[in-house]
Amino acid sequence: MEVPGSSNPTVSSGLRSFIYLTAAVNGAAIMVVEILGAKLLAPFLGTSHFVWTAQIGVAMASLAVGYYAGGRWADSAARLGRLYVAMLAASAYLCLVLFGVRPVAERCVDLPLALGALLASMFLFFIPLALLAMTTPFLVRFITGRLDGLAGNVGRLSAVSTVGSLGGTALIGYVLLPLAPNSVTLAGTAAVVALLALVYLAVWGGRGKGAAVATAAILALGAGAVRSDMRPPFGQLEQVHRSNSDFGQLQVCDTTNGLIRFFLNDYLIQNTYDTRTKQSVSVFTYALHDLAVAYGGAPRSVLCIGLGVGIVPGRFAADGAQVDVVEINPAVPPLAEKFFGFDGSRCRVTIADGRQFLNRLPGRYDAVVLDAFLGDSSPSHLMTAEAFTAMREVLEPEGVLVINSFGHLQRGKDFLVASLQKTLRSVFTEVRLHDVGNGNMFFVASRAPLRIRATPTDAHVHPGVASEWHGLFSGVVEADAASGRVLTDDFNPVDFFDAANRERGRREITRGMREL
Repeated sequence: MEVPGSSNPTVSSGLRSFIYLTAAVNGAAIMVVEILGAKLLAPFLGTSHFVWTAQIGVAMASLAVGYYAGGRWADSAARLGRLYVAMLAASAYLCLVLFGVRPVAERCVDLPLALGALLASMFLFFIPLALLAMTTPFLVRFITGRLDGLAGNVGRLSAVSTVGSLGGTALIGYVLLPLAPNSVTLAGTAAVVALLALVYLAVWGGRGKGAAVATAAILALGAGAVRSDMRPPFGQLEQVHRSNSDFGQLQVCDTTNGLIRFFLNDYLIQNTYDTRTKQSVSVFTYALHDLAVAYGGAPRSVLCIGLGVGIVPGRFAADGAQVDVVEINPAVPPLAEKFFGFDGSRCRVTIADGRQFLNRLPGRYDAVVLDAFLGDSSPSHLMTAEAFTAMREVLEPEGVLVINSFGHLQRGKDFLVASLQKTLRSVFTEVRLHDVGNGNMFFVASRAPLRIRATPTDAHVHPGVASEWHGLFSGVVEADAASGRVLTDDFNPVDFFDAANRERGRREITRGMREL
């Protein structure tokens, strides 16, 4: 049974090879856009499972629509040029996405997080992904000349497309994210797809002139989008460094007078630094050190899970302690040394995940400081009974664990704080919770009785946070014992039950960004 098209000797070997190249490139592009989409939304909507669920769900829906529409369109007239025109349209849309991410995400952040993430992802990425998904049915329709060759053609094209998807996943995950800004990667993906379409339309499609004009316009649009994205986003701050990393966009910004320096990860302020006094202007850096010393005495050995900009481990090292630091992001230590005065030679820094490091049983410590954040929250796998047990096992019998956290004590908003308190008490004999009054909370846990041996003086504290620091030791509070649950590796629903708090936090961050 003959059908129009080719498995068919009318398709030259060159065109057949180009068709398989198209399947591979579009498969790679789909995965790049799917993963990069969540990264582009992260500065505004966070990195919770809501964002990833929305992005994956939209990608799956767009693939379903693209496969169906592509098949219907190809059956109506087997003209391969239609696919490459669709690819040009997808490329143009991806370039426009770079102009639209911020305004779309800023509007969606006012909605419930799950709905806002879904709508933002749908508006920004559904159309280009659906257009790229038309590839397989179009190409199958074109190269299949006889029914008895259909299965083989479907299998080969699907295999090539899947290999392309694998390559795209590896490329974005292991190469492009830490080496190039997200805008450059997305515009580059659009350019590759557009150039591929241009080649077909110029060589086999008979529409080279129009395709060349369209491709030139897309490349210009992409270049303009990248230039727009690379401009400093804050009018009242001077951007002195910007780079991408495996764990988000990193920025170092100074106030216009150069006195206060900020370290940001996906627009979230991770620390503040007085460039004159070389002190932090964030109370948590003093709290983590001083609570460990107050409850445990001057530690001889300390494990810091999370480097930050190096101020906390640097203070322990200055006390004469042996300090091990485990930091998951390899891009952070060089920035800490260059911009925030961290001396890496005084600590042993290991690039690894905190749980991975703990599983090696690296030694025993007088204090463990947990100050790890991914986006706007601590990684959930570091906040379970199993994780706290691993931390307990590396502590000396009278050692203390100090945790930096954010949360609320009001009924209905206290799931995270109450759950952390319950989980810690399932592992440690003694647990204290200190509240500085700005949403920043600190847990201290130990197998030994907890008592403040000596309250440090405020001589080392920056004047800008002295009042908060003084409230730290008097602000011992208790979460409602009826709220929350013990968190485990098997069941840790913090992302879901703490979503409302994170929505409020994201809205405050977005409003603050507009003011800057």
